[in-house]
Amino acid sequence: MDCGYYLSNLGKITLLSDGVALTGLYFEQQLSQAKILRTDCVEKNLPVFDLTRRWLDLYFAGKIPDFMPEIRFHGTPFQMEVWSILRTIPYGKTVTYQSIAQHIATAHGKKQMSAQAVGGAVGRNPVSVIVPCHRVIGTSGKLVGYAGGLDLKSSLLSLEKWGVDFF
Repeated sequence: MDCGYYLSNLGKITLLSDGVALTGLYFEQQLSQAKILRTDCVEKNLPVFDLTRRWLDLYFAGKIPDFMPEIRFHGTPFQMEVWSILRTIPYGKTVTYQSIAQHIATAHGKKQMSAQAVGGAVGRNPVSVIVPCHRVIGTSGKLVGYAGGLDLKSSLLSLEKWGVDFF
């Protein structure tokens, strides 16, 4: 696996790639939970890492990037569906796990879907920040469930000057 690094004002970020697309983006505190070891990767200078660093420069400067590095996910069909929904959450907005679950249930003609199942998929998002799992909150509006810790989630949302915007 190819890797690169980015130093943000919130900590060091590890970038992963298959050589063409971005396959992972993890803050230090997320690496162990994702079972990613630095010994598993070889540091390389790749165009996708350059583009990702430009995206992150804009994001951490409080700007909304108008481009997206190529991302390649590997997950179950359900995870892929949840991660696709995450990519539609606008900068500075949030949705609840329950609202995502209801959105999926409606799309599949079901009465309901488990918010916990959605939480499990959100928690396995391999490309944090760019695929904004930090924008998913609890039904009560509380910050819950973030692999990098709630302090990091709060910092990312504060950077975006967030407000609640349910589906």
